[in-house]
Amino acid sequence: MTRRKARRLVLISACGTVLALAVGLILSAMSGSIVFFRSPTEVAQQGVAPGTRFRLGGLVKEGSLRRGPDQTVDFAVTDTNSTVQVSYKGLLPDLFREGQGVVTEGMLEPSGLFRADTVLAKHDESYMPREAADALKAQGHWQGSRNTSDRAATPGTRS
Repeated sequence: MTRRKARRLVLISACGTVLALAVGLILSAMSGSIVFFRSPTEVAQQGVAPGTRFRLGGLVKEGSLRRGPDQTVDFAVTDTNSTVQVSYKGLLPDLFREGQGVVTEGMLEPSGLFRADTVLAKHDESYMPREAADALKAQGHWQGSRNTSDRAATPGTRS
């Protein structure tokens, strides 16, 4: 092997090592901000550890909405099989109401209460995350057609 080829091989391997290190650092930094979506049934069955940050999605259970002082709101999220109590402090979206689809983001407390710091309400199921739509379909509570599930899977499409 000539000196030139050896130098090129060392340069390529050094660049590859630096690139692999950069990708590793980026992925490890992102792992703390990745939030997974779960339905109330998955939370009950999988025994989510308290303090784990995740998204909880389903329908706001009828009759569960309670407004307290200082913009505190308590409600239940259900997928008709299981229900998770949610506590949130802040302003709710205009479209938030009982019986409507909702995605909340936060942490589960040891008591089983989900402490939400973000609440997102949807105006119809065509914009529901694929996981929520699949969970509702599996339980026979999906109100949309097959085309709406396709739109849920491909964000940015318009009806």
